[in-house]
Amino acid sequence: MMISKGLNNLKTYIEREDYRGYDPYDALKSPIFKLPFFKRNKLIRFGAQQVVKRLPFSIRSLLMIPKGYNPVTLGLSIQAYAYLILSEPENKEIYRQNITLLVTELKKLIPSGFSGACWGYDFDWEARNANIPAYQPTVVATGIITNALFIAYQITGCKASEKLIQSAAKFIVKDLNRSYKEDSLCFSYSPFDHQQVFNASMKGVRVLAQAYSIGQNGQYKELARRAVDFVIAQQKENGSWGYSLANAGGWTDNYHTGYVLDCLDEYQKLTGDFQWSSNIEKGYAFYLKHFIVENGPPKFYHNNTYPVDCTAAAQTILTTLRFSDIEIASATAIWMIENMQKVNGSFAFRKFKYYTIKTSFMRWSDAWMFVALSQLNNQLK
Repeated sequence: MMISKGLNNLKTYIEREDYRGYDPYDALKSPIFKLPFFKRNKLIRFGAQQVVKRLPFSIRSLLMIPKGYNPVTLGLSIQAYAYLILSEPENKEIYRQNITLLVTELKKLIPSGFSGACWGYDFDWEARNANIPAYQPTVVATGIITNALFIAYQITGCKASEKLIQSAAKFIVKDLNRSYKEDSLCFSYSPFDHQQVFNASMKGVRVLAQAYSIGQNGQYKELARRAVDFVIAQQKENGSWGYSLANAGGWTDNYHTGYVLDCLDEYQKLTGDFQWSSNIEKGYAFYLKHFIVENGPPKFYHNNTYPVDCTAAAQTILTTLRFSDIEIASATAIWMIENMQKVNGSFAFRKFKYYTIKTSFMRWSDAWMFVALSQLNNQLK
């Protein structure tokens, strides 16, 4: 009952806001950063993003940062509506219409100049090793959206979703850079860098596996296999993965680990290639041991509980549901609803030991929790 009520309150909030909201990394949407000096200074731009993200109170209105219309929010909402079709068949036509509307909106947000459907965020983004302008694509944003389209396609048979999945596979194959190690390969984070980020490359794998399951293109399966091989080789003895091969990328956290596990499991189910099942089992055992706290919030880092983060909590729900641990998923959802959901239905960003950042972020907090609670609610019925 609590989960269903929390889900309904969140859905009402997201729809009332028309899928628009702030984002942890949206500082550069401020007019200040359109001025010549601030537009070119990477150190200041990166630092401003971090400060605005980490403040326990929001200064976005002071900086004149508008609420954004993020493609990832639209994709995650499509995924949530697909699950709601299963749990609320009496409302399936409404949710089908919502999916159709959001798919149409996603088509409008595809940037030009690439080989297939792809998406980025609605703000300029200064990463440590890249500068990605607004709406320019990353494999992360594309992979999250394509996964949502695939789930909608499975549940509704939406032909528009099918076409976008097949198109996105062309983006993965033709536009992303690759790093090679013997026969294995790693897809870059975006067409603009050569980063070796494990969860990002695995999102490319998932796109290819999903496209393969529809069209049986053998090239997609082979490239996906080689990319899986690369990431499997980076698994540590204890079952974990770091974030990337960069010098500063050795940390291990909840949601990036969950992404890798989800994508690995999806790959083997869709391709019939189960040669790495033991690696998945080992990785999930690490996940349960180091990120799950009995009767408490999921840990963010494997060695530190705080911050309690909405994306990490949502991913905990999604990953434990994937591996049939519905009790863990339910306990996580209930804790989040009791401790992080606000009166208006949205979720606070992060809870630290002594304070909480109560700002609601549409993509990071609300859209991910919308998906997680929708899938959990469906499985509980």
